[in-house]
Amino acid sequence: ACVCEKNKRVTDCRVDGSGRCMCRAIGSGLPVDCSTLTSKCLLMKAEVMGSKSGRREKPKDAFEDTDGLYDPECDNNGAFKAKQCNGTTCWCVNTAGVRRTDKHDADLKCNQLVRTMWIIIEMKHAERDAPLNAESLKKYFTDTITSRYQLDGRYITSVLYENPYITIDLKQNSTNKLAGEVDIADVAYYFEKDVKGQSIFHNNAGLNVSIDNEPVKLEKTVVYYVDEIAPEFSMKSLTPGLIAVIVVVLVAIVAAIVVLVLTRRRKGKYVKAEV
Repeated sequence: ACVCEKNKRVTDCRVDGSGRCMCRAIGSGLPVDCSTLTSKCLLMKAEVMGSKSGRREKPKDAFEDTDGLYDPECDNNGAFKAKQCNGTTCWCVNTAGVRRTDKHDADLKCNQLVRTMWIIIEMKHAERDAPLNAESLKKYFTDTITSRYQLDGRYITSVLYENPYITIDLKQNSTNKLAGEVDIADVAYYFEKDVKGQSIFHNNAGLNVSIDNEPVKLEKTVVYYVDEIAPEFSMKSLTPGLIAVIVVVLVAIVAAIVVLVLTRRRKGKYVKAEV
């Protein structure tokens, strides 16, 4: 038996002939190599199974992201299948498992698994008396991502600090990713869980951010995805808020036209004529 340090959502762990700790992913039963990060698809599947069985501890303020967490279909390598379904509703996803089309019926065709080539992680730190040192911040996150998540530094293209926002750019297209290297989608998933105090690592220790030996509290983390092929969303996929804004703007334009017409009528000149 052995302990999978990089993934606590596993079972049946044993040391193989080469000395590596090999386990089975909860929910799928697929093999997991504990010497590297586990694919996001297998992690999500294990998390869903844990939620259903009640094994996973939930923070008291936890709420469900209904479009973010679902029971995914993974291939034999642990990657997301291009087409995902929930009952009779289906949609296409990218390599990060994020929906990139509207939801349709089971006849939907997803011809290829589109690669996510650019991931933007945006964070906001708590209010401070003085801003952080930008160079120290860049060094901390670069070192953390390369050592903790085993991502080659050449894929970290930017660490930008605009008080109080921190933005990290990870870029890795299909042509420059080498075999055996961790995927930026998996790195972003591990990172996001660490920041939120829901670490996937066995020791359950999250990411305690410290810049120049001073603890930094992160209040908000948002992850954005950019694919090699643009997503295919229609007006149906717009949020109700955005649709409401569009409707209000259209109504305002129509109202302005009506007022203009009525005003011009009132200003019309009348000429008296004798018959």
